Amino acid sequence: MDFAGTFRMWQRNRDVFIKLWRSELLGFFAEPILILLIMGVGLGTYIALEQESYIEFIAPGIVAAYTMFSASFECTYGSFIRMKHQKTYDAIIATPLSIEDVAAGEIIWGATRALLTGVVILIVISAFRLVDSVWALAAIPLALLTGLMFSSIALFFTSIAPAIYSFNYYFTLFITPMFFFSGVFFPLDSFPPVIQRLAWIAPLTPATDLTRAVITGNPGQGEWWGLGIMFGLTAIFFPLSLYTLKRRLFK
Repeated sequence: MDFAGTFRMWQRNRDVFIKLWRSELLGFFAEPILILLIMGVGLGTYIALEQESYIEFIAPGIVAAYTMFSASFECTYGSFIRMKHQKTYDAIIATPLSIEDVAAGEIIWGATRALLTGVVILIVISAFRLVDSVWALAAIPLALLTGLMFSSIALFFTSIAPAIYSFNYYFTLFITPMFFFSGVFFPLDSFPPVIQRLAWIAPLTPATDLTRAVITGNPGQGEWWGLGIMFGLTAIFFPLSLYTLKRRLFK
């Protein structure tokens, strides 16, 4: 793997995105706005928190959660289609690029998509006047790290998935439970103690906790050791996905 080859793969995905961005623009805004309105305004009518409104509580969690979704969809369905159906990988590795360049470029592109999603949703919640601290800018590098982590995990699963239908298990048994049990919609301390401890196994939990801390302007309230979890999972799954993808394509 080398930087130039990785960049070329990233550049290829970027160019495709630039050509198709109009078809995806609505998706950037529509779903987060619907979640804010349905959960924040609708359900929030029945939920009372001590220091903030319910919509203010869930807004940072939505930023973290949708960076997860963006990276995960890009490096599961998107990567699998490029690998299996379009045979894009086969064409690319016939050039001087290696499969490691392809895999690294895919992961970094997934992180880029997550970053774009995080920035767009940050703009959306700012328009709702749910951001009132300059610390919220720290959510941008957090979105990038969250995207890098989930892109690495997603590409690893893609590299071992026997069929595209396998992603139903990935999203149903891994992604969706995190969406509800990682502090996005409910404070972790509202769960039973055993659930609170188990929640920190989920990669989304530290991302949600730290994103909420900076967006609310209270960085000292974040569990910053959670960065160790995020960096650690990325350090494990990034090289692992490169290895398993190469093994799949050359077996």
